[in-house]
Amino acid sequence: MRALPATPGDDLPPLLSDAHLRKKLRSLAAQHEIRFTDMEIIRIDEFFRIDKFLVFLDICAELSIPTVLVAGDDPDLSRLTASFACLCEQGKSRGVSPALEFMPWTSVHDAKTAHSIVHNAATDNGKIIVDTLHVARSSTTLQDLATIPRDHLAYVQICDAPAPIPSTREGLIHTAREARLLPEQGGIELASILETLPKDLPVSIEIPNKEGHARYGKAQWAKDAYFLTQELLQKESLK
Repeated sequence: MRALPATPGDDLPPLLSDAHLRKKLRSLAAQHEIRFTDMEIIRIDEFFRIDKFLVFLDICAELSIPTVLVAGDDPDLSRLTASFACLCEQGKSRGVSPALEFMPWTSVHDAKTAHSIVHNAATDNGKIIVDTLHVARSSTTLQDLATIPRDHLAYVQICDAPAPIPSTREGLIHTAREARLLPEQGGIELASILETLPKDLPVSIEIPNKEGHARYGKAQWAKDAYFLTQELLQKESLK
């Protein structure tokens, strides 16, 4: 779920301010046996202050959400590491694990950088999120993924994308937020990535596609994303 915007102007449900909405969500989750696994998004920049995110962390605890997605925008990696460690400390008392996602247009641009920050933060609950799109479009190698300890991995986000890598920051962001492809409909070596990661790693399906939503409807797009990801995972489990 997302309770804080990834970019200014995002249209989000008022999870932080609406206790009735949170109660309804808990009821629906129990009714349909749905487990919340993560909440988005905390961005750590050079102006990061932990007090701005305490209510967000409290809501995660209230909804029993174990993982918070974190983006690293602070160009000073030492300061970013200290901020991440502070976030982890506040999350620990609430049963929440902050998980750093590397993205090629951020300060945490590849898996090596994410691993270094989480390692140097030296916390029990600091994690890393692996997004197949960002693996393919950063300098990350399969060996980089293989060296990340299992207890530092939160989950893997699945999607596909065209093989050519955009040459601009704007192009990278456009694909990530509006033009991801369904599994095995692009050029990402999904099988190789999955074979490198631990078999018990939870899987998140993140495939926003503005054109696909408009053409098929968001509900049908979500169903296609779910079943095609299932097919991919089942094929991998047989290897």
